[in-house]
Amino acid sequence: MDLKGKKILVTGADGFIGSHLTEALLMRGYDTRAFVYYNSFNSWGWLDHLDPELLKSLDVFAGDIRDPHGVREAMKGCDVVLHLAALIAIPYSYHSPDTYVDTNVKGTLNVVQAARELGVAKVVHTSTSEVYGTARFVPITEEHPLQGQSPYSASKIGADQIAMSFYSSFDTPVAIIRPFNTYGPRQSARAFIPTVITQIASGARTLRLGALHPTRDLNYVADTVAGFIAVAESEKSVGEVINIGSNFEISMGETARMIADVMGADVEIVTDAERLRPDKSEVERLWADTSKAKRLLDHGQNYGGKDGLRRGLVETVEWFVRPENLKAYKANIYNI
Repeated sequence: MDLKGKKILVTGADGFIGSHLTEALLMRGYDTRAFVYYNSFNSWGWLDHLDPELLKSLDVFAGDIRDPHGVREAMKGCDVVLHLAALIAIPYSYHSPDTYVDTNVKGTLNVVQAARELGVAKVVHTSTSEVYGTARFVPITEEHPLQGQSPYSASKIGADQIAMSFYSSFDTPVAIIRPFNTYGPRQSARAFIPTVITQIASGARTLRLGALHPTRDLNYVADTVAGFIAVAESEKSVGEVINIGSNFEISMGETARMIADVMGADVEIVTDAERLRPDKSEVERLWADTSKAKRLLDHGQNYGGKDGLRRGLVETVEWFVRPENLKAYKANIYNI
């Protein structure tokens, strides 16, 4: 599908990945509508930080993904929906699991129901590698069993199944993108990499972190965004679940040491019990098999492998250490 001349809706456009995706679409000249979470401050989240010239061409809809009427209104006239709106913080899902069902499962139902009724040409639903749980085999293919090891991952499994059920039941043109761990500028401090960077940038040399032994498949946000656009464009992606990853795993401890090296800091790492997941909830290993993305989308990584990770971390650190960006983060407070 050629996205030129299409009206594209991005839900969750005010968030980390959503803002980068919206920015990329606007830079390509695509007709884009951003669905942002309504708030009384009239804040568009990270979209407020984009180039004002880009924002002039952006159509913004403020609403709540949990409201079916608002979702349908936002989707009117749209050809393609890139659905990213979700609650994503795993620790907060232990605290308030109800909100994850309402936002992630019901929100996705609202999107695919409206897509069916309005005749939307393509829905790209965002999954997560967390649905796999601890790897039973590596690299992880799309056929790996799904394991709800946290309320968050369980809600995303439910959302994925709702989305795919509309493809199977009503032939709604749904594709599911399953990104592995994305990092980069604008990421929330509830994630591991921003936690390390902001602590060091704020002067800490004793870092308070969670588990260091789990491995992750880390992906720079530009590669993840390219994956979204490739899935949206590909006719072969309809009815498919597609991993987007680097096909490379690294431990959290090694990642923290690489960040410290990039930042020229000599640090000590201590385990903060508050930051540990319950034992059976921790996902010990994630490593993506990306052969399906290469086969169906011809999608690869510009920041793959250890060298690519280091380049991505350099760019991420450069953004975070700018005073105007760092001041938006509370490095001394654990953000669940």
